[in-house]
Amino acid sequence: MRPSRTAGPEARREVVVARSSVEAGERASKDPVERRGDRSTEPQTGTTTGMSDSELVSTRRLRIAQLAREAPDRGLTSLAHHLDLAWMREAYRLTRKDGAVGVDGQTAKDYAAHLDENLMALLEKAKSGQYHAPPVRRVHIPKGSSGATRPIGIPTFEDKLLQRAVAMVLESVYEQDFLDCSYGFRPKRGAIMAAQRVRTAVMDLRGGTVIELDIQRFFDTLSHDHLREFVGKRIRDGVLLRLIGKWLNAGVMEQGAVTHPEAGTPQGGVISPLLANVYLHHVLDVWFEQEVKPRLRGKAKLVRYADDAVIVCERAEDARRVHAVLPHRFGRFGLTLHPEKTRMVTFNRPPLRHDDDKDPPASPGSFDFLGFTLHWGRSRRGTSVVKLRTAKDRLARSVRAVLKWCRLHRHQPLAEQHRNLSQKMRGHYAYYGVTGNSLQLQRFAYSAGKAWHYWLARRSGKAKSSWAWFNAMLGRYPLPPPRIVHSALGRA
Repeated sequence: MRPSRTAGPEARREVVVARSSVEAGERASKDPVERRGDRSTEPQTGTTTGMSDSELVSTRRLRIAQLAREAPDRGLTSLAHHLDLAWMREAYRLTRKDGAVGVDGQTAKDYAAHLDENLMALLEKAKSGQYHAPPVRRVHIPKGSSGATRPIGIPTFEDKLLQRAVAMVLESVYEQDFLDCSYGFRPKRGAIMAAQRVRTAVMDLRGGTVIELDIQRFFDTLSHDHLREFVGKRIRDGVLLRLIGKWLNAGVMEQGAVTHPEAGTPQGGVISPLLANVYLHHVLDVWFEQEVKPRLRGKAKLVRYADDAVIVCERAEDARRVHAVLPHRFGRFGLTLHPEKTRMVTFNRPPLRHDDDKDPPASPGSFDFLGFTLHWGRSRRGTSVVKLRTAKDRLARSVRAVLKWCRLHRHQPLAEQHRNLSQKMRGHYAYYGVTGNSLQLQRFAYSAGKAWHYWLARRSGKAKSSWAWFNAMLGRYPLPPPRIVHSALGRA
């Protein structure tokens, strides 16, 4: 049954049964876990007084999550029927409206001009199999300070919207499957929590040997065949599988030419991070927890954020065994570990006291993770603790970005410069403002102020350049001071 287009304010509160995957040509299933045909578990035709689209979709997502929890080892075959007009409206609400346009040049404003008509047409094409995924527009952004670039794929707005709708279904399922060690691109999780989890793991094990994992060009080399196999273990709805296949084969447009890579999923797509998490969930997370840890003599912990991961081993011999087998494990699934960046680091707790008659103890070592350098330090009580500080390359990159911005915008009014620069500095504090990182925050704040003064002094030949003038100007336009936002001492 097609959703009716009831005019007026009551239209958004009408709940109808969307066309199911059976009507779209999918084979019916009698799987009792999914309760197909049980009318009490599906949306009913009629009105739900007082419920917004967000509330209605949230209820359905909870139902999908419950079914996934009740059947952790079963593939779900009846999911596409949840995609209806209310679901698509919610997907539209969650899709960014200010992103760059795709190959068709359509903006979010253009799409919203006839929103419901466009959503209904998109829904019909998606479920009937007539939807053709357009190629993504590839752009390159700087990566680090080496001059290398990172390719980013920009889908069309409509494609992003449909990816968001499908990702909402898949996320409801896979959030019940993903392990606690995974933090990247998941609800209510983030990079700071992952860094704190690594710190907690090292503290719990009282040091040990750390394995830093670096996957070469992960998003470009991800195997389509293996990904389809992994997704097919949990998702067996023909509509969703067909759409995922079309996105994998959509192609990439660069300099007017369209290519169709045989591997990889473009970074920048809405659904790409979720598919990447599914891939590494099977390749690394489950394998480590179920096959590796039971074979180790000591304790070990894994923390992964997207394709960045750290393994902390209590015993050095365990770390050597895991480090030796990792290239073979990833190679089995078409992935390659960076031979230099994938390394073992001795990260033992340093002694509190040193006997002058003995040789000095070995350096406790340090390692980087998600823009932080984790190192041993002393607490206020004098005990050894693991601390986080801004990695040197990330601090240098942030300072260069501020210096470049001040140069390009030095002719703007002071009030406008101050507003934008303050926003950038607060953004830096919002990520790197962790307990124990005050010194690096102060260095960034000083460098940002120095860069602003340097380029203000070069706005014209008559520009005032003395520090006295600049300090007086800061009295009127003060820059935000460093601020600790996250407590790294709490347990993640």
